[in-house]
Amino acid sequence: MDQLRAIRYFIKVVETGSFTKAASTFNVPPSSLSRRVVDLEKSLGATLLKRSTRLVKLTEVGQIYYNDVQQIVNQLEQSHETVRSYQTTPMGRLSISSMVSFGDKILLPLLEEFNVLYPEIILDVSLSDELSTLGRDDVDIAIRGGYAPNERVLAINLMNNEFIPVASPGYLKKHGVPKNAMELKHHNGLYFKTPLGPTPWLCKVDEQWHDVSGPAVVISNNGAWLSKKACNGEGILMSTRWALASYLESGELQELKFEHQLAVTQNSNMAIYLLYQKQRYLVPKVKAAVDFLVQKIKVKAD
Repeated sequence: MDQLRAIRYFIKVVETGSFTKAASTFNVPPSSLSRRVVDLEKSLGATLLKRSTRLVKLTEVGQIYYNDVQQIVNQLEQSHETVRSYQTTPMGRLSISSMVSFGDKILLPLLEEFNVLYPEIILDVSLSDELSTLGRDDVDIAIRGGYAPNERVLAINLMNNEFIPVASPGYLKKHGVPKNAMELKHHNGLYFKTPLGPTPWLCKVDEQWHDVSGPAVVISNNGAWLSKKACNGEGILMSTRWALASYLESGELQELKFEHQLAVTQNSNMAIYLLYQKQRYLVPKVKAAVDFLVQKIKVKAD
Protein backbone atom coordinates (compact mmCIF):
# COMPACT_ATOMS: atom_id res chain seq x y z
CA MET A 1 0.00 0.00 0.00
CA ASP A 2 2.91 2.37 0.75
CA GLN A 3 4.34 1.84 -2.72
CA LEU A 4 0.92 2.36 -4.31
CA ARG A 5 0.58 5.63 -2.37
CA ALA A 6 4.02 6.70 -3.58
CA ILE A 7 3.03 5.91 -7.18
CA ARG A 8 -0.13 8.03 -6.81
CA TYR A 9 2.01 10.87 -5.43
CA PHE A 10 4.41 10.52 -8.35
CA ILE A 11 1.61 10.61 -10.92
CA LYS A 12 0.08 13.73 -9.33
CA VAL A 13 3.47 15.49 -9.30
CA VAL A 14 3.79 14.80 -13.03
CA GLU A 15 0.22 16.02 -13.70
CA THR A 16 0.59 19.24 -11.66
CA GLY A 17 4.30 19.83 -12.34
CA SER A 18 4.77 20.64 -8.67
CA PHE A 19 5.40 18.82 -5.39
CA THR A 20 3.54 21.57 -3.53
CA LYS A 21 0.41 21.34 -5.69
CA ALA A 22 0.45 17.53 -5.56
CA ALA A 23 0.78 17.62 -1.76
CA SER A 24 -2.13 20.03 -1.55
CA THR A 25 -4.29 17.60 -3.53
CA PHE A 26 -3.62 14.81 -1.04
CA ASN A 27 -3.65 17.19 1.96
CA VAL A 28 -0.18 16.10 3.10
CA PRO A 29 2.99 18.17 3.75
CA PRO A 30 5.13 18.68 0.60
CA SER A 31 8.15 17.30 2.45
CA SER A 32 6.28 14.07 3.23
CA LEU A 33 5.15 13.64 -0.36
CA SER A 34 8.63 14.39 -1.68
CA ARG A 35 10.16 11.83 0.68
CA ARG A 36 7.73 9.16 -0.60
CA VAL A 37 8.67 9.84 -4.22
CA VAL A 38 12.38 9.70 -3.37
CA ASP A 39 11.83 6.34 -1.66
CA LEU A 40 10.05 5.13 -4.81
CA GLU A 41 13.03 6.15 -6.94
CA LYS A 42 15.41 4.38 -4.56
CA SER A 43 13.34 1.19 -4.68
CA LEU A 44 13.43 1.31 -8.49
CA GLY A 45 17.09 2.28 -8.67
CA ALA A 46 16.27 5.06 -11.15
CA THR A 47 15.73 8.81 -11.21
CA LEU A 48 12.19 9.50 -12.39
CA LEU A 49 12.08 13.30 -12.02
CA LYS A 50 14.39 16.22 -12.78
CA ARG A 51 13.94 18.75 -10.02
CA SER A 52 14.66 22.48 -10.12
CA THR A 53 13.50 25.43 -8.05
CA ARG A 54 10.78 26.25 -10.55
CA LEU A 55 10.04 23.09 -12.49
CA VAL A 56 9.70 19.33 -12.19
CA LYS A 57 10.17 17.27 -15.34
CA LEU A 58 10.22 13.58 -16.18
CA THR A 59 13.45 11.87 -17.07
CA GLU A 60 13.42 9.54 -20.06
CA VAL A 61 12.94 6.45 -17.87
CA GLY A 62 10.50 8.46 -15.76
CA GLN A 63 8.32 9.02 -18.82
CA ILE A 64 8.26 5.27 -19.54
CA TYR A 65 7.44 4.50 -15.93
CA TYR A 66 4.73 7.19 -15.82
CA ASN A 67 3.00 5.82 -18.93
CA ASP A 68 2.95 2.31 -17.46
CA VAL A 69 1.83 3.11 -13.92
CA GLN A 70 -0.81 5.60 -15.09
CA GLN A 71 -2.53 2.80 -17.03
CA ILE A 72 -2.24 0.45 -14.06
CA VAL A 73 -3.67 2.97 -11.59
CA ASN A 74 -6.54 3.80 -13.97
CA GLN A 75 -7.34 0.10 -14.29
CA LEU A 76 -7.16 -0.26 -10.53
CA GLU A 77 -9.65 2.60 -10.10
CA GLN A 78 -12.02 0.90 -12.53
CA SER A 79 -11.69 -2.36 -10.58
CA HIS A 80 -12.46 -0.54 -7.33
CA GLU A 81 -15.52 1.01 -8.92
CA THR A 82 -16.66 -2.41 -10.11
CA VAL A 83 -16.38 -3.80 -6.60
CA ARG A 84 -18.20 -0.82 -5.12
CA SER A 85 -20.98 -1.29 -7.67
CA TYR A 86 -21.08 -5.01 -6.89
CA GLN A 87 -21.77 -4.15 -3.27
CA THR A 88 -24.71 -1.91 -4.16
CA THR A 89 -26.05 -3.23 -7.48
CA PRO A 90 -27.40 -6.79 -7.75
CA MET A 91 -25.06 -8.50 -10.21
CA GLY A 92 -23.00 -11.62 -10.75
CA ARG A 93 -23.82 -15.34 -10.79
CA LEU A 94 -26.69 -16.43 -8.55
CA SER A 95 -26.94 -20.17 -7.83
CA ILE A 96 -30.43 -21.50 -7.00
CA SER A 97 -31.34 -25.12 -6.25
CA SER A 98 -34.97 -26.24 -6.25
CA MET A 99 -37.15 -29.33 -6.32
CA VAL A 100 -38.00 -30.30 -9.90
CA SER A 101 -41.78 -29.99 -9.74
CA PHE A 102 -41.72 -26.72 -7.79
CA GLY A 103 -39.09 -25.38 -10.15
CA ASP A 104 -41.09 -26.20 -13.27
CA LYS A 105 -44.45 -24.96 -12.04
CA ILE A 106 -43.62 -21.98 -9.84
CA LEU A 107 -39.94 -20.98 -9.69
CA LEU A 108 -38.92 -20.82 -13.36
CA PRO A 109 -41.88 -18.66 -14.47
CA LEU A 110 -41.07 -16.21 -11.66
CA LEU A 111 -37.39 -16.14 -12.60
CA GLU A 112 -38.36 -14.91 -16.07
CA GLU A 113 -39.76 -11.79 -14.41
CA PHE A 114 -36.78 -11.57 -12.05
CA ASN A 115 -34.40 -11.68 -15.02
CA VAL A 116 -36.06 -8.62 -16.54
CA LEU A 117 -35.79 -6.70 -13.26
CA TYR A 118 -32.15 -7.67 -12.66
CA PRO A 119 -30.46 -8.21 -16.04
CA GLU A 120 -26.96 -8.08 -14.51
CA ILE A 121 -27.62 -11.20 -12.43
CA ILE A 122 -26.63 -14.44 -14.16
CA LEU A 123 -29.01 -17.17 -13.06
CA ASP A 124 -27.53 -20.61 -12.41
CA VAL A 125 -30.54 -22.81 -11.66
CA SER A 126 -30.44 -26.51 -10.78
CA LEU A 127 -33.64 -28.53 -10.51
CA SER A 128 -33.19 -31.72 -8.52
CA ASP A 129 -34.99 -33.61 -5.79
CA GLU A 130 -31.62 -34.48 -4.27
CA LEU A 131 -30.92 -32.34 -1.21
CA SER A 132 -28.17 -29.77 -1.64
CA THR A 133 -26.18 -28.29 1.22
CA LEU A 134 -25.71 -24.55 1.23
CA GLY A 135 -22.06 -23.55 1.26
CA ARG A 136 -20.74 -27.02 0.52
CA ASP A 137 -22.51 -27.20 -2.85
CA ASP A 138 -21.91 -23.54 -3.76
CA VAL A 139 -25.64 -22.77 -3.63
CA ASP A 140 -26.83 -19.27 -2.73
CA ILE A 141 -30.52 -20.16 -2.35
CA ALA A 142 -32.23 -23.54 -1.99
CA ILE A 143 -35.94 -24.31 -2.12
CA ARG A 144 -37.08 -27.53 -0.45
CA GLY A 145 -40.26 -29.22 0.58
CA GLY A 146 -40.57 -30.94 3.92
CA TYR A 147 -39.68 -29.79 7.41
CA ALA A 148 -37.62 -26.84 8.58
CA PRO A 149 -34.01 -28.02 8.23
CA ASN A 150 -31.50 -28.34 11.04
CA GLU A 151 -28.76 -26.72 8.98
CA ARG A 152 -27.27 -23.45 10.19
CA VAL A 153 -29.25 -21.50 7.63
CA LEU A 154 -32.26 -19.21 7.61
CA ALA A 155 -35.48 -20.91 6.51
CA ILE A 156 -38.47 -18.92 5.29
CA ASN A 157 -41.80 -20.72 5.09
CA LEU A 158 -43.01 -19.89 1.58
CA MET A 159 -46.22 -21.88 1.44
CA ASN A 160 -48.13 -24.88 2.73
CA ASN A 161 -47.12 -28.26 1.31
CA GLU A 162 -50.46 -29.99 1.79
CA PHE A 163 -50.89 -33.32 -0.03
CA ILE A 164 -54.32 -34.23 -1.41
CA PRO A 165 -55.70 -37.36 -3.13
CA VAL A 166 -56.93 -36.93 -6.71
CA ALA A 167 -58.23 -39.08 -9.54
CA SER A 168 -59.63 -38.52 -13.01
CA PRO A 169 -63.39 -38.55 -13.65
CA GLY A 170 -62.80 -41.59 -15.91
CA TYR A 171 -61.09 -43.56 -13.16
CA LEU A 172 -63.82 -42.76 -10.64
CA LYS A 173 -66.54 -43.71 -13.13
CA LYS A 174 -64.87 -47.04 -13.80
CA HIS A 175 -63.74 -47.95 -10.26
CA GLY A 176 -66.20 -45.98 -8.15
CA VAL A 177 -65.64 -43.13 -5.72
CA PRO A 178 -64.17 -44.33 -2.40
CA LYS A 179 -66.59 -43.42 0.39
CA ASN A 180 -63.95 -43.24 3.10
CA ALA A 181 -60.18 -43.27 3.44
CA MET A 182 -60.05 -46.95 4.37
CA GLU A 183 -61.47 -47.90 0.96
CA LEU A 184 -58.34 -46.48 -0.68
CA LYS A 185 -56.60 -49.78 0.13
CA HIS A 186 -58.59 -51.32 -2.74
CA HIS A 187 -57.67 -48.67 -5.34
CA ASN A 188 -54.74 -48.43 -7.74
CA GLY A 189 -52.02 -46.14 -6.44
CA LEU A 190 -49.65 -43.78 -8.26
CA TYR A 191 -46.79 -43.05 -5.87
CA PHE A 192 -44.14 -40.36 -5.77
CA LYS A 193 -40.71 -41.74 -4.92
CA THR A 194 -38.54 -39.76 -2.51
CA PRO A 195 -34.96 -40.57 -1.42
CA LEU A 196 -36.59 -42.43 1.49
CA GLY A 197 -38.96 -44.41 -0.73
CA PRO A 198 -42.53 -44.03 -2.07
CA THR A 199 -44.76 -41.62 -0.13
CA PRO A 200 -47.45 -43.63 1.71
CA TRP A 201 -51.13 -42.73 2.09
CA LEU A 202 -51.74 -42.15 5.79
CA CYS A 203 -54.91 -41.37 7.67
CA LYS A 204 -55.42 -40.46 11.34
CA VAL A 205 -58.57 -41.96 12.89
CA ASP A 206 -59.29 -41.77 16.64
CA GLU A 207 -55.74 -40.57 17.32
CA GLN A 208 -54.33 -43.61 15.51
CA TRP A 209 -52.42 -43.49 12.23
CA HIS A 210 -53.41 -45.98 9.53
CA ASP A 211 -51.64 -46.80 6.28
CA VAL A 212 -54.37 -46.81 3.63
CA SER A 213 -52.07 -47.18 0.63
CA GLY A 214 -53.55 -49.07 -2.28
CA PRO A 215 -51.64 -51.45 -4.56
CA ALA A 216 -48.98 -49.57 -6.54
CA VAL A 217 -49.28 -49.48 -10.32
CA VAL A 218 -46.62 -46.79 -10.87
CA ILE A 219 -43.81 -45.40 -8.70
CA SER A 220 -41.73 -42.46 -9.96
CA ASN A 221 -39.90 -39.33 -8.86
CA ASN A 222 -41.33 -37.49 -11.87
CA GLY A 223 -44.40 -35.65 -10.65
CA ALA A 224 -45.49 -34.49 -14.11
CA TRP A 225 -45.52 -38.07 -15.41
CA LEU A 226 -47.51 -39.27 -12.41
CA SER A 227 -50.04 -36.50 -12.95
CA LYS A 228 -50.36 -37.54 -16.59
CA LYS A 229 -50.95 -41.12 -15.50
CA ALA A 230 -53.65 -39.93 -13.12
CA CYS A 231 -55.30 -37.89 -15.88
CA ASN A 232 -55.28 -41.03 -18.04
CA GLY A 233 -57.31 -42.83 -15.37
CA GLU A 234 -54.60 -45.24 -14.26
CA GLY A 235 -54.97 -44.69 -10.52
CA ILE A 236 -55.28 -42.38 -7.54
CA LEU A 237 -52.48 -39.91 -6.90
CA MET A 238 -51.44 -38.13 -3.71
CA SER A 239 -49.61 -34.92 -4.56
CA THR A 240 -49.32 -31.32 -3.40
CA ARG A 241 -52.20 -28.94 -3.98
CA TRP A 242 -49.92 -26.40 -5.68
CA ALA A 243 -48.62 -29.05 -8.12
CA LEU A 244 -52.15 -30.18 -8.99
CA ALA A 245 -53.76 -26.72 -9.23
CA SER A 246 -53.93 -26.56 -13.04
CA TYR A 247 -55.39 -30.10 -13.31
CA LEU A 248 -58.04 -29.33 -10.69
CA GLU A 249 -58.98 -26.08 -12.44
CA SER A 250 -59.32 -27.80 -15.83
CA GLY A 251 -61.35 -30.67 -14.35
CA GLU A 252 -58.87 -33.31 -15.57
CA LEU A 253 -58.49 -34.40 -11.95
CA GLN A 254 -60.88 -34.28 -9.00
CA GLU A 255 -59.99 -33.97 -5.34
CA LEU A 256 -61.21 -36.83 -3.16
CA LYS A 257 -62.52 -35.56 0.15
CA PHE A 258 -62.97 -37.73 3.21
CA GLU A 259 -64.04 -37.24 6.80
CA HIS A 260 -60.49 -37.93 7.89
CA GLN A 261 -57.77 -36.00 6.07
CA LEU A 262 -54.96 -37.87 4.32
CA ALA A 263 -51.25 -37.18 4.68
CA VAL A 264 -47.94 -38.63 3.50
CA THR A 265 -46.27 -38.21 6.88
CA GLN A 266 -47.25 -38.09 10.53
CA ASN A 267 -45.46 -34.74 10.85
CA SER A 268 -47.92 -31.89 10.39
CA ASN A 269 -45.32 -29.16 9.80
CA MET A 270 -44.81 -29.82 6.10
CA ALA A 271 -44.07 -26.71 4.05
CA ILE A 272 -42.03 -25.26 1.20
CA TYR A 273 -38.95 -23.50 2.57
CA LEU A 274 -36.56 -21.00 1.03
CA LEU A 275 -33.10 -21.45 2.56
CA TYR A 276 -30.08 -19.18 2.56
CA GLN A 277 -27.07 -18.45 4.72
CA LYS A 278 -27.54 -15.40 6.93
CA GLN A 279 -24.33 -13.66 5.88
CA ARG A 280 -25.16 -14.13 2.17
CA TYR A 281 -28.25 -11.93 2.55
CA LEU A 282 -25.88 -8.95 2.69
CA VAL A 283 -24.86 -9.62 -0.92
CA PRO A 284 -27.17 -7.54 -3.17
CA LYS A 285 -27.90 -10.34 -5.67
CA VAL A 286 -28.96 -12.74 -2.88
CA LYS A 287 -31.04 -10.13 -1.06
CA ALA A 288 -32.79 -9.16 -4.30
CA ALA A 289 -33.66 -12.79 -5.09
CA VAL A 290 -34.78 -13.68 -1.56
CA ASP A 291 -37.01 -10.60 -1.26
CA PHE A 292 -38.48 -11.11 -4.74
CA LEU A 293 -39.24 -14.82 -4.36
CA VAL A 294 -40.69 -14.49 -0.85
CA GLN A 295 -43.01 -11.68 -1.93
CA LYS A 296 -44.13 -13.34 -5.18
CA ILE A 297 -44.62 -16.85 -3.84
CA LYS A 298 -46.40 -15.78 -0.67
CA VAL A 299 -48.81 -13.70 -2.78
CA LYS A 300 -49.36 -16.70 -5.06
CA ALA A 301 -49.93 -18.97 -2.05
CA ASP A 302 -52.46 -16.56 -0.54
